[in-house]
Amino acid sequence: MSSDLSRTESVRDAATSGIPAALADLGALVRIPSIAWPSFDQTQLGRSAEAIAALVRDTGVFESVEIKTAAIPGTDEQGQPAILATRAARNGRPTVLLYAHHDVQPPGDESLWDTPPFEPTVRDGRLYGRGAADDKAGVMAHVAAVRALREALGDDFDLGVALFIEGEEEYGSRSFAAFLADNADALRSDVIVVADSGNWDSRTPAVTVSLRGNARFTLTVRTLDHASHSGMFGGAVPDAMLATIRLLDSLWNEDGSVAVAGMTERDAATPEYTEATLREEAGLPEGVQPIGGGSILSRIWNKPAITVIGIDATTVAAASNTLAPSMSVVVSARVAPGQSAREAYEAMETHLRAHAPFGAQLEFSDLDLGDGFLVDTSGWAVSAVRDALHAGYGVEPVDIGVGGSIPFISDLVREFPGAQILVTGVEDPHSRAHSPNESLHLDTFRAAVVSEALLLADLDARTL
Repeated sequence: MSSDLSRTESVRDAATSGIPAALADLGALVRIPSIAWPSFDQTQLGRSAEAIAALVRDTGVFESVEIKTAAIPGTDEQGQPAILATRAARNGRPTVLLYAHHDVQPPGDESLWDTPPFEPTVRDGRLYGRGAADDKAGVMAHVAAVRALREALGDDFDLGVALFIEGEEEYGSRSFAAFLADNADALRSDVIVVADSGNWDSRTPAVTVSLRGNARFTLTVRTLDHASHSGMFGGAVPDAMLATIRLLDSLWNEDGSVAVAGMTERDAATPEYTEATLREEAGLPEGVQPIGGGSILSRIWNKPAITVIGIDATTVAAASNTLAPSMSVVVSARVAPGQSAREAYEAMETHLRAHAPFGAQLEFSDLDLGDGFLVDTSGWAVSAVRDALHAGYGVEPVDIGVGGSIPFISDLVREFPGAQILVTGVEDPHSRAHSPNESLHLDTFRAAVVSEALLLADLDARTL
């Protein structure tokens, strides 16, 4: 017992002492604008991959470290560069696959940032910058945990470790399934740690046990063969904007909940979460009311949601007295855990075709689907990660659902059905991932690194 305790403390000390270096490396990664959108400089993804591969090689743990791509199905294109590193298990020990992604969201309107998005800045106990939380912090949590294991145990550990750092998660993981198939032997593992989720708050760790799916598509509404004068024909001819507004409004009930028949809800209990907390964490101003019904977390975790995230329309600056012939919008739906994304999309398409006003012509394109996920919490690895989180944070972890989606997890389940999947993360409700002023809570990062290092040490002590 004393030997086990000494081993644990050595790993904890190594993880703690390695935090300054990990944060410095994280800052260097944040400076690289690794955005997978084709409208941005794609060479930055290569820079980011090379920088991470160098960090991984320097751990001295892995037998192989490569930068690889896979073909995007149905195209002649290759996906974005990913880092794949492997170390074989010895003496009957398990293998753990550590996943994160190094691509980031576009910065958006840079005038909304308090400091430049790709200039890492520390203030008030947080590191600000695009990717500082989502998900370069996840990348560095893996690297720092592996470093700690090596520093504490030297070569005296038998755990198998595979590291997969993806380069296009924010752009739909288009080559993810192909990458898994191409590298199945290298990635095959007993436990998979996906470091791309969040925590209950900055002090309380969480294990994500449910994720909503997603269904995204472009809808084009057409009512005219060409643009017409609004004075000459307005009042008799429906323009595309009118039809689109009327059509989109049919997607929601009066309270803002989804009104599409066939989109299901999951019946599951949720923890207490107040409207005041929602207002603080989401930035909901006084007087603006929440939407939906039931407990707040059930609306976020267990029910569908539909959002219009893009629209092609005449700008205010270019407005003219014209009836628009067509209008395109991007619809993004979150799908309740347990329902397939395909089924939810088909329900939306059926609904929209049935509610098209004035006989408007509808076209659906650019469909992107990702299924939700429900974690099997009965496995030994879930207990192990809960213990590690408790030890690392000093607070009992909670099980949470997440309203967002990590669609590629369904690919992991399909390719590696025997693996236990653990979804963790370093974000807290104030991280503002995907938004201006994204940030990482430094104490949360420190606790996350310690927790993961302790988890790796625990896995190394197990014999399958």
